[in-house]
Amino acid sequence: MLETQGKTFVIDTGPDFRQQMLRHHVQQLDAVLFSHEHKDHTAGLDDIRAFNFKQQKDMPVYAHPRVQESLKREFAYIFAAVKYPGIPQVELHDLHNAPITIEGVDFIPIEVMHYKLPVLGFRIGDFTYITDAKTIAPEEKEKIKGSKVLVLNALQHTKHLSHLTLDEALELAEEMGAETTYFTHISHRLGLHRDVEMELPDNVELAYDGLVLEI
Repeated sequence: MLETQGKTFVIDTGPDFRQQMLRHHVQQLDAVLFSHEHKDHTAGLDDIRAFNFKQQKDMPVYAHPRVQESLKREFAYIFAAVKYPGIPQVELHDLHNAPITIEGVDFIPIEVMHYKLPVLGFRIGDFTYITDAKTIAPEEKEKIKGSKVLVLNALQHTKHLSHLTLDEALELAEEMGAETTYFTHISHRLGLHRDVEMELPDNVELAYDGLVLEI
């Protein structure tokens, strides 16, 4: 979740989206952006209905056309011609690998590859968020450089087909040169938080549920 210029955005609605919003007492949500269509990043979409009710408007949802088609299959009732009362109300907008301004805030999408699936990360000012990456093309890396804070996935120690390992994420973090890098999308196979933290450089940390950053 990003709060900037008086606006609030969420990147991806995971299965525990509702609990996340309740835990942090989120009262406003101006738009949702999707990185890609995998269920662990979209499953909570239904729970935007509380914001529909509170804000009395459709929720702007930004996604690549491919991702939109997936949402229409997974949540067919939201997009049905005849809508059941009380279902989530969304307003779809195309998202491509090109800069976009949403609610007055500039987003720079960054395309990474999740094995063979393109996934969008995002840079907003000095903050860059990337999830589900395995490889990143040189021209996309240029968009990351200069970030003060980089959030990057680091799934586990052993080789993985579609996710960065810890060593790969550390190598990429060093190459990108952010002041601080936080690893997310980690699995139980990475090990205990306190043990892994001891192995990391001073400017790299493990993210955790409820982490709040001020940039």
